[in-house]
Amino acid sequence: MITLSNTVELEEDALELTAIRAQGAGGQNVNKVSSAIHLRFDIVNSSLPEFYKQRLLELKDKRISKDGVLIIKAQQHRTQDKNRQDAITRFIELVQSAVVVQKARRATKPTRGSQRRRMDKKTKAGQTKALRRKVSNSE
Repeated sequence: MITLSNTVELEEDALELTAIRAQGAGGQNVNKVSSAIHLRFDIVNSSLPEFYKQRLLELKDKRISKDGVLIIKAQQHRTQDKNRQDAITRFIELVQSAVVVQKARRATKPTRGSQRRRMDKKTKAGQTKALRRKVSNSE
């Protein structure tokens, strides 16, 4: 069982984990060993609550296909087991971050004191620049 929150758990059978060959440079071993992991998760046909599905499908993430399938490729580690753990961890983090509800922003006005300080700072900066100008002899 994969625990996503206090109330939501997911069967490990819902995740399709496939071993593939890792990309990139490597020694003689890289062409023989399938150490990378492809994690596939069908969001639409999963047993997740509707709220989770909706939030995941609304994500603008290139790892989620048009069909609603989440694909995570883990190939950072040398062993298949570590890559499997990495893929599952990244899946859990993605799901948990998708369901976090952002706090609504309330518009505020700057205080009168902060406005006055800002204007005083601008006036002082202008006076400093005025002192840098060439002195004109108008006597």
